Amino acid sequence: MKKVTHTFAYQVYNSATELADADRELLDKAKQAVSSSHAPYSRYHVGAAVRMENGHFFSGSNQENMSFPAGLCAERVAVFAAVSNFPDVPIATIAITATAEAFEVSEPVSPCGMCRQAIVEYEMKFGNKIRLILGGHSGEVYIIDGMEPLLPLSFHEDGLAK
Repeated sequence: MKKVTHTFAYQVYNSATELADADRELLDKAKQAVSSSHAPYSRYHVGAAVRMENGHFFSGSNQENMSFPAGLCAERVAVFAAVSNFPDVPIATIAITATAEAFEVSEPVSPCGMCRQAIVEYEMKFGNKIRLILGGHSGEVYIIDGMEPLLPLSFHEDGLAK
């Protein structure tokens, strides 16, 4: 038996004002997407924005449903919209943020497990890492280069019989 430890490095910015212009613009688009969130049950409103390698942007927000599994997270809404419109163009960067009705989201928002796996799918499809910009309503912003640090043992197509 051996023990394996995964660690990773990421960039931490004190606030969105420290980001490069292009990254701040994408995070702003994610913040704008929060306004279209449908979250009457959790009252936790998430917005995501995708920048494609061709320069096009797509955004999405979480869409809850009374039958909880029927809802979708903001990240998958944005990613699926992007690849539906440009199926042959890689995703360069995804920004994610959130607000809550009962408290201030002051820490960076990270994608759930299903969203992580969905994003990994497009990294595999295009053979490129997708940068993540993770912010909250206020506070620090994290930038992570690719999904592997967040989902180190992701499910790959190699696991499927072909």
